[in-house]
Amino acid sequence: MDNTGKEPVSGGPEGDSLRWARGWRRMVLAAGMLVYPCATAVGAAQYATGAGAVAGYVIVAVFCCCYVLAALSAAQRAWRRLGALLGIMTALFVAELPVAREYAFFLCAVVVSFAAAFLKRHAVLVVAAGALAALVVPWAVRPWHGGPGWFEAIAVVFTAMTVYGFSEIAVANRALLEARAEVARLASEAERARIARDLHDLLGHSLTVITVKSALARRLTASGSPRSLDEITEVETLSRQALTDVRAAVSGYRDVTLAGEIARGRELLRAAGVLADLPTATDMVAGAHQELFGWVVREGLTNVVRHAHAARCTVALSASHVEIRDDGVGGAGVTGNGLAGLRERVAAAGGTVAAGPLGPDGGWRLRVTLDSTDGTPA
Repeated sequence: MDNTGKEPVSGGPEGDSLRWARGWRRMVLAAGMLVYPCATAVGAAQYATGAGAVAGYVIVAVFCCCYVLAALSAAQRAWRRLGALLGIMTALFVAELPVAREYAFFLCAVVVSFAAAFLKRHAVLVVAAGALAALVVPWAVRPWHGGPGWFEAIAVVFTAMTVYGFSEIAVANRALLEARAEVARLASEAERARIARDLHDLLGHSLTVITVKSALARRLTASGSPRSLDEITEVETLSRQALTDVRAAVSGYRDVTLAGEIARGRELLRAAGVLADLPTATDMVAGAHQELFGWVVREGLTNVVRHAHAARCTVALSASHVEIRDDGVGGAGVTGNGLAGLRERVAAAGGTVAAGPLGPDGGWRLRVTLDSTDGTPA
């Protein structure tokens, strides 16, 4: 039995793992306790005849009805009704004592087990009282000519322990399902955040390049230069690549490399009219950090073209850091979505991000430093 009254999570493997505690399966398990009233009915047949036996059977039948109602009340979390029914069941147990004698304590086992499962604070006291009564009453009532009810006392204790354990397992399993649901929710939120971050970084860079090249193509067309066709062709190629990148980001496969971003950045800066001082080799950066440094270069160069109005941009690389400098007007120091997403990536890799103006004369610096690379301090 479960004292929470909640239905387990369904609709997936977690729900299937608790089918035994849902719907009719739970009721079948709860119906197993009706074996005890049947044992009491056997005692009534043994010790009583005629009207006395009939009275014993009627008490057992009413007890069974109350038990079913109590189980339903527990499932519906109707605690007041449950308490009233337990009181009635206790009175029926007492009424059955003169008829079934020590067999009536099987009814006591049901009442004690139910109470122990739903009155956890007083479970030990309730079980001890029920076991003591089962042990002493058959011996104390001399007309019964019986000794201590050892068997009945053991039945009370072990039945209560079994029901209590079942209740605790049901609660623990439900808590596990809730934890799994929370993990799944957090994983879903993390995936949404990843997609949003990747889309921002990918589209921000790609659309910036397309905008710059389109403006360049317009100027070249106005001047009658044949290069305008080449620039428009590159804009089409970039548009197709941006669409591919978006699909890759959504599906979780994104191919960002440091060498590729430096090559793209060189073309972006050229189209924007910015003198580029970029590294020609990237082999000093460990393979595990190539993608991260690629994202840094992409974000940094995109911001240079968008906001800096710079004439020169420099990218410096080492095994543990990447730094992007420009001689533009700097920025207001407000952290945008791109920089925020970059900080998340770097933090996940155990590094730090430093971004800010170079000085009062202008310029901006973006520096990402990893704590260590291949055991070498940064």
